[in-house]
Amino acid sequence: MFFLQLRSELWKLFGKKRTYLGFGVFLVAQNLVLMGLYFSKWRNLTIRMLDGNGFFGQEYITALTVALIMLIPQIALLMPLYVTLIGGDIVAKEAEEGTLRMILARPISRTRLLLVKWIAGVIFAGTLVASLGAMALFFARLWFPWGGMFVFIPGPVRVFSVLTADVGFQYYCIAHVYLVLNACTMLSLAFMFSCFNVKPAAATIVALSVLFVFTVMEQLPFFEDYKDFMVTYHLKSWVLVFARPIPWAQMVESFCVLAGINVTVFIIGATHFNLRDIKS
Repeated sequence: MFFLQLRSELWKLFGKKRTYLGFGVFLVAQNLVLMGLYFSKWRNLTIRMLDGNGFFGQEYITALTVALIMLIPQIALLMPLYVTLIGGDIVAKEAEEGTLRMILARPISRTRLLLVKWIAGVIFAGTLVASLGAMALFFARLWFPWGGMFVFIPGPVRVFSVLTADVGFQYYCIAHVYLVLNACTMLSLAFMFSCFNVKPAAATIVALSVLFVFTVMEQLPFFEDYKDFMVTYHLKSWVLVFARPIPWAQMVESFCVLAGINVTVFIIGATHFNLRDIKS
């Protein structure tokens, strides 16, 4: 019965048009970025920088390099929007439409109902991340050749690496496994607010506001000593997959923090949902 209920939730989730909004936007955004990279001076500037560091730059202007460049801004800006959009909809939308009363008439607990909905959301988040990475690599391969991978990420999480094609593709796939956890964390945050007596749009906006507040605080030098307490700091740890050597201790720490956040916000949301008077 659990899997039948999960199948029903997946049918409802993937039967909505707004579920595919993020996929369409990613598709358009990636091709626009590809055109910009292909026809701009980015290629010559990157080759010159690599040649200056003792590498043959032409070998690293490849599909893997371009795919990662496209992913970084989309993961930072677009993915939180479309993941929290679904997370804020999962419970609040059905409560708004009144269908939640009929669902709760079935002989199942509220916690089980929330667990099934949350798992359906996690499956969506994983599908979105996998599609984002696959589309980025597919379209980048249409414009650029296959070859080695060059990674340069400035900022607090600084990474500079030059990888062979096989190693680069391997770590590209591993990074997406970590990104699934990132997407689940964003979805879980919106899911928690969706369990409260709020509109779906409000749950999405509040979850995004929490992420934006942490992002702003992280940029201020006054909060440098408290960055370990900010969820956005741990969300950025996925890029460390491409660092040499890989800081496994830091990555495991961030992985555990994000997993703990998922469990915590689910418990908070489920506790409040069990106390709500939905049938009145």
